Amino acid sequence: MIKINQAAWEVMISHAESTFPNECCGAMIGSIDGDAKQVTLAVPIENAYEGEQGARYELRPEDLLAADKKARAAGLDLIGIFHSHPDCDAYFSKTDLENSCPWYSFVVLSVKSGKFDHAASFLPNPDQTAAEKEELTWPKS
Repeated sequence: MIKINQAAWEVMISHAESTFPNECCGAMIGSIDGDAKQVTLAVPIENAYEGEQGARYELRPEDLLAADKKARAAGLDLIGIFHSHPDCDAYFSKTDLENSCPWYSFVVLSVKSGKFDHAASFLPNPDQTAAEKEELTWPKS
């Protein structure tokens, strides 16, 4: 289960809506207690994909490493990655799966007509052949 607090959620939604119609991406930082993950900080990261960003995102390794260092410096964990799907649903695509890491949660934000619509979280398996939906809670406004 992954729970996102108000401040982190607002950063995620703002980043997703402000980059529309392109995909956004970022890191989620917080604490892990067994299967329970609490996201307390969201770090927007520039989409480094050099092609059409409306259907794809890419993280630079150094940006992800910087987010991990920020988490460790605060005594927290890098819980996972978030990204948006402009004008489509929050699902884990074949490309998402192929570029995933099985130790991270992946939150997908559906942004339709520039506004947040819904979200889902996914946990890829070690072989990156499937991803299970993960229970996700966020502040409802």
